[in-house]
Amino acid sequence: MATETLPQAGKDLKQLVAIMSVLREKCPWDQEQTYLSLKPYVIEETYEVLEAIDSGKTDKLQEELGDLLLQVVFLAQLATEEKKFTMDDVIEGICEKLIRRHPHVFGTTQVNSTNDVLNNWDKIKQTEKSGERPSVIDGIPKDLPALMYAEKLQHKAGKVGFDWGDLEGPLSKTKEEFAEFEEVLGSQTIIQGNDLMKERLSDEFGDILFSLVNVGRFLDINPEIALRGTSQKFTERFHYMEQEASKAGKSLKEMTLEEMEHLWEQAKSL
Repeated sequence: MATETLPQAGKDLKQLVAIMSVLREKCPWDQEQTYLSLKPYVIEETYEVLEAIDSGKTDKLQEELGDLLLQVVFLAQLATEEKKFTMDDVIEGICEKLIRRHPHVFGTTQVNSTNDVLNNWDKIKQTEKSGERPSVIDGIPKDLPALMYAEKLQHKAGKVGFDWGDLEGPLSKTKEEFAEFEEVLGSQTIIQGNDLMKERLSDEFGDILFSLVNVGRFLDINPEIALRGTSQKFTERFHYMEQEASKAGKSLKEMTLEEMEHLWEQAKSL
């Protein structure tokens, strides 16, 4: 297989780095920022990129990618000032990693499928991280959304054989966990402010969610995407209810539950 020519970084990124350097020197707000203060912006911009992807609007995606790139450059600028690393080091590092982890493109390794690519990637990654992570489930970012974190945790554990043999396993486990939740729910009278009861219910509820993530994993359903899709569907139907109520000269607060359920069924039929 022929080795591909490596693309070179453009000068525009250097211009962005230079602008960021000037901002850090002359803008009071930028001067006050730290690694920790930028964390919320990195998370926010990441989700705005996801929202832009879902919208299908490429002009919006272009804008949001720029905002996310700014956060990368900002963090690299902080490190540059501390003489830890530079944006050039960041680019060099990811280029080297991509080349190293794609020996079937930039080397002579032969692959026959996507699974071969993924297996090679994992083997190379394990070699790179040897000694850094004593556990096979280490290395998952703890700031990930909980559903995504659970899916990655199960995936890593499954790679060493700690997994169900087929779909029936996680399905049965989900039913078992739901039964345990109902048992705790029915074992005591729920008293407002009963922290012990809330803790037990929360624990059992978490077990249900964790087992459902496992079901989704066996069906190749991303739990984060699935729940976001359902939430979006709920949002659209709820907006319909509000609009129809407004047409009738009412707000939802002024409607009975039966009236709202009627509007909900209308929204579902659209």
